[in-house]
Amino acid sequence: MNAVIIGVLLMLSLALIRVNVIVAMTVSAMVAGLSAGLGLNETMNAFNSGLSGGAEIALSYAMLGGFAVAISKSGLTHILAQKLLSLVDNSDEAHTRVLSFTIMSIILLCAVASQNLIPVHIAFIPILIPPLLTILNKLSLDRRAIACILTFGLATSYMVLPYGFGGIYLYSILHKNLTDNGLDMVNTQVPMAMIIPAIGMLVGLVIAVFVSYRKGREYKHNEASEVAAAKQIENPKKVMIIGAIAVISSLLAQNISGSMILGGLVGVMMFSVFGIVKWEQSSDVFSRGVAMMAMIGFIMISAQGFASVMKATGDVASLVAACSQFIGDNKPLAAAMILLVGLLITMGIGSSFSTVPIIATLFVPLCMEVGFSMMATAALVGTAGALGDAGSPASDSTLGPTSGLNADGQHDHIWDSVVPTFIHFNIPLLIFGWIAAMVL
Repeated sequence: MNAVIIGVLLMLSLALIRVNVIVAMTVSAMVAGLSAGLGLNETMNAFNSGLSGGAEIALSYAMLGGFAVAISKSGLTHILAQKLLSLVDNSDEAHTRVLSFTIMSIILLCAVASQNLIPVHIAFIPILIPPLLTILNKLSLDRRAIACILTFGLATSYMVLPYGFGGIYLYSILHKNLTDNGLDMVNTQVPMAMIIPAIGMLVGLVIAVFVSYRKGREYKHNEASEVAAAKQIENPKKVMIIGAIAVISSLLAQNISGSMILGGLVGVMMFSVFGIVKWEQSSDVFSRGVAMMAMIGFIMISAQGFASVMKATGDVASLVAACSQFIGDNKPLAAAMILLVGLLITMGIGSSFSTVPIIATLFVPLCMEVGFSMMATAALVGTAGALGDAGSPASDSTLGPTSGLNADGQHDHIWDSVVPTFIHFNIPLLIFGWIAAMVL
């Protein structure tokens, strides 16, 4: 049996029975390497060599975590929580329904902005969501719906909007790898090719919010969260002005340098320079930021090691080759197989950004051989890369929502983030990605 299939299925099985994700990926990587005949030493060497690839990502998240803690200390999110809390306490049933959709809309806009407008990625979640948990509990909002909203904003925005992380995915990664593998197309055509798959994501979000998780869900009262959300902030106008300056400075630093690490550092320094965060607290801010994002960072590092073993087995290419022999010239079948293989690979690696360079090398020649158009090929490769990002235990698109929604220990990563997002986003992506390949 193909080692990639063994590794991914074992990793997912272990995660579903609540084995720690890092342990699940490490064990699955070793089993996949051994099943491919690499031997224990060669498998571990491949795993260790991949770990360094996640170091920059982990440090970026740690620095953004420091920025998140600085924002939290400033009281920006508490100001928002106070205003919403007063609205909840004074609302009747009709107003409560409107307020629920208003809060969900705010969360969605913040998720989209974190990818394209203010590219702090998932670092905003642990600072925005925990102060809102008391409000979500009072409104009886199902956190699985909030997880789907966050994941939709994190994933869909980079699929179609070529700004911030979207520009990196669509132009620097997807278009570059398409052209490097022989597809002659203009970069502005790539976002257009991803519109139909993105519509699938929107359909999944509508089903999650208005059908699957429409009914309320009760959570235990958390007095500590309520006290934190209701605490008074001194001089809120000053806090809001300095917060805006810090966010804009961080955005400029990231855009100019292309480094999330520098962006996070500049953001923290702005809060310190203007006295919102005391200089003597700076060390504590970074320590808490590292602690807050440590789990996500280590999972991303482990995912790089897992991906390195998958590549070392050589079975990714053999998996696609076997699909090619089975497909022949059947376009509908070819599109379905490409998307399913992309789903399997991305579920294991946990990052669409890391998956595209792998699958583009394999799928672009296959698409050209079968006779897909340039737009259809771009849609297939782009969708195959994004598939699994929403529903992978190792993806920051699921780890981020869990980091905020589980602040009071009432949101399970696998069953409340991974499974809901897999069902509502990966299945529609498979369907609409296939439709895009047929009509473009």
